[in-house]
Amino acid sequence: MKFQIGDTILIIHSSEEGEVINIIDDEMVMVEVGGVQFPIYIDQIDFPYFKRFTEKKEPSPPSKIYIDQIPIEKKQLETKETKNVSLVSMPIFEIDVFGDEVIKEMKIYLSNQTTQDLQFTYQLTFSGKKSFELANIVLAFQNFYIHNIVFKDWTDNPAFYFDFALAQPQPKKADHFETSIKIKPKQLFAKIEEMKAKNDPTLIFPLFQEFPDKVENEMLDMHIPKSSKHNKIYDASKAKAHIEPARSIIDLHIEKLTHYWQQLSNFEMLQLQLQTFEKYYNLALAHYQPSLIVIHGVGSGKLRQEIHEILKHKKEVNHFVNQYHPLFGYGATEISFQY
Repeated sequence: MKFQIGDTILIIHSSEEGEVINIIDDEMVMVEVGGVQFPIYIDQIDFPYFKRFTEKKEPSPPSKIYIDQIPIEKKQLETKETKNVSLVSMPIFEIDVFGDEVIKEMKIYLSNQTTQDLQFTYQLTFSGKKSFELANIVLAFQNFYIHNIVFKDWTDNPAFYFDFALAQPQPKKADHFETSIKIKPKQLFAKIEEMKAKNDPTLIFPLFQEFPDKVENEMLDMHIPKSSKHNKIYDASKAKAHIEPARSIIDLHIEKLTHYWQQLSNFEMLQLQLQTFEKYYNLALAHYQPSLIVIHGVGSGKLRQEIHEILKHKKEVNHFVNQYHPLFGYGATEISFQY
């Protein structure tokens, strides 16, 4: 749901502002405008912030385009964060016919002000639907330009998902680190006002300060006796109660799952891989993730076939694809969910 109780809204056809007081269903909400309460379809309302920042006046279309009407960036990208990895957004302004500055787009950067080169995958969603995806490396003390976002699209509940890994792996550091930022319209426009008041050129959203150390219990440090191959290791139906968080990328290579993989039969290894897949599949659903990447490797293809057969019977799966990925080659399947 794009709107929540208490949100300030704009009635599109009348330009009146009101407040959401109740959620009726996925298509309608109850609003109050000027002391009057009434139901309205959500496609007939919007957040007022975009109008406030882009429609200070109602100019008529200019007959000529002048040089000062070209979109401008106030300053070069500057980040005051030190030893941080941050999502940085730089507004691009344009001048309307009355000489007012209005925001056209927001440039998105990944700022790495740490001493380590980082490999990352990035995904942008709007209202839970994937809009953009990228995989690359951001060097130490560098800013990596990702893309531009049209300013009005920021009212559609953007969410930024990152999965980081060290470009040069270290034994004591985690294999990867996931984090995300969900920016609500109220939060965005409050930060814009703060940015203007401080005369700063950018909005900064910190992601983390130091790449985390490896946690030993991330691996299933459990020996499976050959006589108990049918024992159940993990009950996927209780995924919410498990202490580990959801992941957008899971690696099912057996050496990532247990220290004792050499003592397991092929059947036992496959069962452990499938149980781990089921676990993180259910965690992804519990957190309403838009997608999940499963690294199964190439090998004989047995694990990939088993996973694809499971996905064919999952009603939450919108589609899945095993295509070339810049980080995983053909050894990964990307799953897209529908809710």
